[in-house]
Amino acid sequence: MCGRFTQTFSWQTLHDLLTMTDKPVEFAPRYNVAPGQKIAAVRMEGNQRRLAWLRWGLIPGWAEDPTVRHRLINARSETASTRPSFRSAFRSRRCLIPASGFYEWRRARAVRQPYLISRVDGQPMVFAGLWERWTVPAGTTLTGSLAAFEPGEDIETCTILTTAANTLVAQVHDRMPVILPPEAFGAWLGGERVPLAPCAPETLASRPVSTAVNDHRNDDPRCLDPA
Repeated sequence: MCGRFTQTFSWQTLHDLLTMTDKPVEFAPRYNVAPGQKIAAVRMEGNQRRLAWLRWGLIPGWAEDPTVRHRLINARSETASTRPSFRSAFRSRRCLIPASGFYEWRRARAVRQPYLISRVDGQPMVFAGLWERWTVPAGTTLTGSLAAFEPGEDIETCTILTTAANTLVAQVHDRMPVILPPEAFGAWLGGERVPLAPCAPETLASRPVSTAVNDHRNDDPRCLDPA
């Protein structure tokens, strides 16, 4: 699975990687992105790739209860095209979710030791994602991070596709995000058939990092400190 990740790249790096058409913007680096928070994603608007800020944790368009979002931060690539929660988005609402790296945990006695998995070349990786738009029903009062939304307003959310872990990630967890190669970006956004297999293990590196990551309120460079 993928339950936390980082987005510490610059706008220019993201623009060069994904060939977007937006005007330059500056956004703060994120060292510990957690479910329910807004994340930078890229999707098609007409025939252009545009930056979108989506809440991580997909709410299906048909959902009556938005709390379902906490269970839909990931979608299994093997079944996403047929599961009711994801199949509509799989057909027509795909996105790219750039990340500098992602975290997985391995329990060492009483401690959950986080590991940061990133590309060996230091460049961002790009996850295959799906997005949805959910309209707050009349008479609904939302709480928590969605409390500011009123009936009739749209909430845009997303999920990250996962696949079986490659041999590197399998040392920590049995699932990993689907990491797309650059040549697949256009096909994925265009709704075409794309292999959703684990990436080659030699393209990634894994290292233990500070347990500061374990608390989602910690979102600063110390999350990357060596264990």
